[in-house]
Amino acid sequence: MSAVDGKLPIFPLWEVPVYVRIGHGPSEAVDGPDVALTYLLTRWPANRGPVYHSAKKACEDAVEDHGSLAVAREAFLTAAIDASLLG
Repeated sequence: MSAVDGKLPIFPLWEVPVYVRIGHGPSEAVDGPDVALTYLLTRWPANRGPVYHSAKKACEDAVEDHGSLAVAREAFLTAAIDASLLG
């Protein structure tokens, strides 16, 4: 299923979102690996170490149906803690 056939893909959601705070803004709910991947790629601090890369890989795998939702959530949560973004 793709946008080409007129249907948008449906991405799975986590049972419990991870709340992050970027800069001085309010806490924002990240509710699945597709949203988490967007945050990791576009809104994450520039200092990106191994924890970041593990989270990115886990979220990519979950979005592509090759990985576990639980593993992706745990990896994203760990990356948010590592980057001091847990909101």
